[in-house]
Amino acid sequence: MKNIIKLFILTLVVSFGTTGCKDDFLVEEPVNIIAPENLYVNKSGFEAGLYGLYNLIRRERGGIDGGPTSNTTNDMYITPAFIGVDNAYSPFPAGGQQPERVFNTFGVTLNPAVPYISNVWQWLYQTINASNTIIDRAENPSIKWTETEKKQIVGEAKLVRAWAYRHLTFMFGDVPLNLTESTGNSIKTDWERTSVATVRKVMEDDLLYAETNLAETPPNAARFSRAVATHYLAELYLTIGDNAKAKQKAQSLVSNGLYKLVTARYGVNKSLPGTPFTDMFIDGNSNRSEGNTEALFVLQNEYLSAGAENCIMRRSWVNRYERISVGGKSPITFSIENGGRGIGRFGITKYALSVYGPTDERGSEFALRLSWTMNNPTALPTGAKLGDVVKLNITGNEPLTNATTAQAWPNTRKWDWAPAIPSDLQQSSNFNDIIYLRLADTYLLLAEAQFKLGEKAEAASTINALRSRAKATPITAADVTLDFILDERSRELLTEEHRRYTLTRTKTWFARTKKYNINAGSVIALRDTILPIPQTVIDANLTKPMPQNPGY
Repeated sequence: MKNIIKLFILTLVVSFGTTGCKDDFLVEEPVNIIAPENLYVNKSGFEAGLYGLYNLIRRERGGIDGGPTSNTTNDMYITPAFIGVDNAYSPFPAGGQQPERVFNTFGVTLNPAVPYISNVWQWLYQTINASNTIIDRAENPSIKWTETEKKQIVGEAKLVRAWAYRHLTFMFGDVPLNLTESTGNSIKTDWERTSVATVRKVMEDDLLYAETNLAETPPNAARFSRAVATHYLAELYLTIGDNAKAKQKAQSLVSNGLYKLVTARYGVNKSLPGTPFTDMFIDGNSNRSEGNTEALFVLQNEYLSAGAENCIMRRSWVNRYERISVGGKSPITFSIENGGRGIGRFGITKYALSVYGPTDERGSEFALRLSWTMNNPTALPTGAKLGDVVKLNITGNEPLTNATTAQAWPNTRKWDWAPAIPSDLQQSSNFNDIIYLRLADTYLLLAEAQFKLGEKAEAASTINALRSRAKATPITAADVTLDFILDERSRELLTEEHRRYTLTRTKTWFARTKKYNINAGSVIALRDTILPIPQTVIDANLTKPMPQNPGY
């Protein structure tokens, strides 16, 4: 959505009342400096704070900042959730302690001193503290708003807090639990790691509050709706083993008339070849207002706007196709049709490419780049012409490093994007609105809950709703296993879901990564199921020792 409120800008542009003439009018009062004391004084101030929170969420798919080895262009914040798993790895891992290398090689490379790990921890606790600030300061009785307005804002902040603790518990296990605003006067040096079970109980409370108090239709497309809380509750209940509650939450969302799977072509490229599945990822089609009935939450961006310049999904997932050599020449170059410039830091494993049936549109040319079209008239090989196709070879194992085959390995097309400006085709960031959470994920949570409750026929029916949309062969109850559900999640949500979290909560990360990830599988150890607590955090806890995770 191109005309919505600019998330980051709104955290900076807030109107404050002016004071009348007083004896101390010569005393400088820098009202343009935003602080909690002058921001959280009215509803508009709290909404501005919320937009700051959503900007922190968008940072997940942006380049990480801070620290001597950070790279805001190439190093994605949430790298460990995407690669080092069964269906994704890094074909072009950078050197040193860059995250792509860390989660390809593991071993001594993954250690508590890696600056990247500390940066991720800091980002998530920054998000938690920003949420706590809104929640705490909303109790100020002098704020003029209705109870409904207050609960909506507090509900969003609590949902964001639960979202941050979701990341932390899946990545680090037991983590410090903080539910109040931290200020310069409340610095602690005796933090304790709280058990995952206790943290998840707080997450449940936060999510239930959000589900009760958030509007079904959000104030605008940039903010959470009630459905997001319901979805994460379904996942949380699966995680803690309450499958009946997981089924109830997922079923309530799947049955909600406000949302439905996209099963017909729509939107900006409706008249061109394509599929209903892939239409959702095309620029101009991601939002509900644009026809995407499946979207639960969409990250909002706008070309060259402040705060939107650092989404690197396309840069990470699209391969280095301009380096493909044919007859000693490079006949493929950057274009809008090719999705702009990629650097292939993330790649799809051979396993993930192999799980699609012959008719499954999720594994088709519309969803995966299985060939490239020669489009460079200055570098055509002998006998070739513009429009000829270079088919990609996926018969061998997934390639690594700068081998010739690495840049000719297939990539997803979900994150293709380039501006319609020839002079800017190589810019680094996505500026299109990007799906973050969609109903198909909820369907798969429902199927998992049904399977775990012994309802295999119902689970097959739920999965078939997705397979029918994709023109994949229907399954029967006999086909439903946990491994099949995990395969189906990869077919449907490849490069979208936090795959590490899915495998961790189903206790399959180690076995499936070892089996299906040719690169990481040979080097991972059981300790790598969770990440190390950053050494900087342990060192800063001066008055109480903080234990490290086993094996680090």
